[in-house]
Amino acid sequence: MKTGLEGKTVMITGPARNIGRATALMMAEEGANLLLCTRQSLERLEEVAHECQSLGVKVVTGLCDVANDEQVRQFVKKGLAEFGHIDVLVNNATFRSQHSLLETIPEEWRRTIAVNLDGPYNTCQAVIPHMMERRWGRIVNYSGLSPYLGGGAAKAAVKLGIVGFTRGVAREYGQYGITANCIGPGSIDVERDPDLGEPSGPPTAASRRETLPVPRQGTPEEIASLVVYLSSEYAAYVTGQCYLMNGGAYFS
Repeated sequence: MKTGLEGKTVMITGPARNIGRATALMMAEEGANLLLCTRQSLERLEEVAHECQSLGVKVVTGLCDVANDEQVRQFVKKGLAEFGHIDVLVNNATFRSQHSLLETIPEEWRRTIAVNLDGPYNTCQAVIPHMMERRWGRIVNYSGLSPYLGGGAAKAAVKLGIVGFTRGVAREYGQYGITANCIGPGSIDVERDPDLGEPSGPPTAASRRETLPVPRQGTPEEIASLVVYLSSEYAAYVTGQCYLMNGGAYFS
């Protein structure tokens, strides 16, 4: 199946591991050139870049905090100088607050908003004008289960907020051939930061398998495959949607 991504430029934030890494590799397999940025994991990002380059595509990497609008503008400028266009934007960078409302300190609250909402705002502001000129573009954002199952207040707020943001972008820029969609992953088997405060490992996986209609965790590759579809020529009439990929943990 031809996705139409060969020769396109795909910008992915936070692709050094997990879903972002799987997405970068899958895009490279489709023949897309890559613009990859991370806030601090440059060594791991370069490893991903080398894997993608081995598939025959061009890759530009760099450090960029998506919460910093100037850094985002400079990174997009760097990508445009190399490739001439950015066709797909995948806002994968995230900051996960795992605390209850009263346990969430102001700095954590602000960082949660900065990465998960300001980040997509900054990248879309920088990239959309160039998509408008070419009258073609794909934007993929990430939500989650928290707004629907009642996760921590900070996490739930931004995860629902990005759904509204995505739909607003879809409404405003569909006339330019730009689509915007959102993915809400459920329990995905990924590497997690040790200080997140979220239980992980076999007991958690076992408890999830007992309750999910699809009795297992999802994989990064399964999420990445939806990103590829939403970025493809086949999804030109799909916009403003939020796809909950959660093994049946929640039915929307």
